[in-house]
Amino acid sequence: MTTIHRYLPLLALFIPLFCHAERTSDYVPADYVWTTQSHNSSESMPCGGHDVGMNVWVEDGDLLFYIAQSGWFDENNTLLKAGRWRLHFDRQPFSGDDFRQTLRLDEGAIRIEGGGMTVRLWADVMTSTVFLELHSTKNRRATVSYESWRHHDREVTKAECQQCSYKWLIPKGCATYADSITAYDNHLTFTHQNHSTTVFDFTVARAHLDAIKSQLYNPLANRRMSGVMEVPGFTFTGTHDGHYASTDYRSWDYTHPRMRHAVIRIALDNGEQSATASIQQAPISKKRSARWWHAFWQRSWIQTDGSHAEVSRIVRNYELMRFLLGCNAYGQWPTKFNGGLFTFDPVFVEEAKEDGTPSNPFTPDYRKWGGGTMPAQNQRLVYWPMLKSGDTDLLASQLDTYLRLLPNAVARTHHYWGHGGASFTEQLENFGLPNPAEYGNPPEGSDYGVERNAWLEYEWDTALEFCMMAILSRQYSPESSGDDRYAPLVEECLRFFDEHYQMIAKRQGSKTLTDSGRLIIYPGSGCETYKMAYNPSSTIAALTAVARAYSASPLPLSRIPQLPLHTIDGDTCIAPAITWSRVQNTETPQLYPVFPWRIYGLGRPHLDIALHTYWKDPHAVAMRSSKGWKQDNIWAACLGLTDEARRLCLEKLADGPYRFPAFWEPGFDWAPDLNRGGSAMIGLQEMLLQEKPDGELLLFPSWPHEWNAKFRLHATGGRVVEAQIINGQISKAVYPNNTKE
Repeated sequence: MTTIHRYLPLLALFIPLFCHAERTSDYVPADYVWTTQSHNSSESMPCGGHDVGMNVWVEDGDLLFYIAQSGWFDENNTLLKAGRWRLHFDRQPFSGDDFRQTLRLDEGAIRIEGGGMTVRLWADVMTSTVFLELHSTKNRRATVSYESWRHHDREVTKAECQQCSYKWLIPKGCATYADSITAYDNHLTFTHQNHSTTVFDFTVARAHLDAIKSQLYNPLANRRMSGVMEVPGFTFTGTHDGHYASTDYRSWDYTHPRMRHAVIRIALDNGEQSATASIQQAPISKKRSARWWHAFWQRSWIQTDGSHAEVSRIVRNYELMRFLLGCNAYGQWPTKFNGGLFTFDPVFVEEAKEDGTPSNPFTPDYRKWGGGTMPAQNQRLVYWPMLKSGDTDLLASQLDTYLRLLPNAVARTHHYWGHGGASFTEQLENFGLPNPAEYGNPPEGSDYGVERNAWLEYEWDTALEFCMMAILSRQYSPESSGDDRYAPLVEECLRFFDEHYQMIAKRQGSKTLTDSGRLIIYPGSGCETYKMAYNPSSTIAALTAVARAYSASPLPLSRIPQLPLHTIDGDTCIAPAITWSRVQNTETPQLYPVFPWRIYGLGRPHLDIALHTYWKDPHAVAMRSSKGWKQDNIWAACLGLTDEARRLCLEKLADGPYRFPAFWEPGFDWAPDLNRGGSAMIGLQEMLLQEKPDGELLLFPSWPHEWNAKFRLHATGGRVVEAQIINGQISKAVYPNNTKE
């Protein structure tokens, strides 16, 4: 039987709440090293910063890398890569036994060495600029190439329609249009210019919103993404056509006949962020980027003593996943759950078909589940761990996106139903409307505000998790404690449920909601799983938690229904809803009151109800998994189920199938699967640190006591918590988070 740690007796071992001893000395994460070349882009190593991500690998002696910048959305809402770069050197310096490729986490840079050649590559943390420093011990002929598969218009076929927002409704002749690429003597420019008509117009028409189209935010029309490569000392020597993986490309080549030292600069502009560092600023960028990453690792860390290899592995993969998130620290757009900025050639993501043909013979721009589409159920798992890791500044790209989309969600609500509030749907586009394919095809004259989709209908509560993140970010970060900019988002999301379900009650002839004056949430949805639900527990828990946490809530707690309960084998459990018509997916919304809403759990009333739900609910048991976005590992940790939490954590944070350990398989989505990584991070954090409602800390509440470890994580009240467990003995120190980087 899985054990529950009895954490209360351990409290006697804790030293006082605010310890005046000096903090632990600076933490320096270990380098991650390869000593052999890679076979293809699936064996790439990530690097990045600010809003730029790179996949870097050495193949057949050539250094290759993709660059992606947050926000490169084309007309079809595909998230384009900026291109692929190749460095070729004579006499193949990287083909010897002294080859070494190192991800220097403390500097946020990759260093490649071999045969007297050294390349250091990094992204500037303050601008959208990539630098490469090249050093050779002798004169060497070197060629730098920019490779683009968008050198001609390219039809988006039905087979690859998942990469854009049209999905299976893709119109005939839909294309990714060619970039404008111009070569000069020692630099090159590349631009993708969107047309004025985009998938936004298609979506507005399909959703019957043409009457308010002029009011709606549209980030796609005429969007211009561009970049410049500067290669001093190199000279343009021509173009050639080639083929990599499953895609043809054209290469623009620049050659240096006798290179010893060189600096290459690649600056990007996604149409919204255009500040770049000049090539003369490379030394400045190198120092400030390294300083930023060093400070990033001081915010929080988890360490083990190496006595258990399995623990060392999961802690390392947690750290590598956090690095991926740090690479989009200051993007205008959030990190995508389905690969982030680190997707690689899709032909290498999945095994070939039985007949030997590739599963995904598409361009490097391809990913399933779209480029500008944001399923909030997936995105949330990428962002929840940023609170305890102390990375609340990284939350801004996600929360600010919701803030940009808020006027469209409010306008949509008023147009359809004539009341206030913001209706954010699941499968949300980056302009705040439902994905047009997932929206379905409502019958003429029906309620056009409701998606006609078996999985998504009436699912309006997912934005509430981001509302809670906005509220909690002020409690975790003293620097944002006075920031009220997300108040309109929280208020309008709560207002929608209040006014919408009162409207439904009035339409049905009810003068009151219930005898107690509470809302009736029907039709509702328990995630994508329990459909046509009456008072779904996931929605009620969300409304309750957010309304409690937000003092100016327009929805009073007295109007929110009580959580539904039912009995299984004589024990009280949380019900998915009072009633529902069908089970559509494999989520477990009856445990959402544990996480993310923390109504039940360790240090909270009626823990037994949540435990009975975890162990006895037949759907919860049948749906249990560590795959993809599954969050059973989080619930096990929140409930103090140490053996369960350990088992699921080891599965979640196991090495992925590709060469870089934190590049996980697609799961339900695409590779690298960042919502798997995010949910794994959350679960590990919960094993180490939880809080009671009054803020009392629970240390190592679901942590195997034979695993020696120490951590620095963040808690509410602007507290930084350092704790360690050695042979089952726990000690801690808590500091005010009053330091700035």
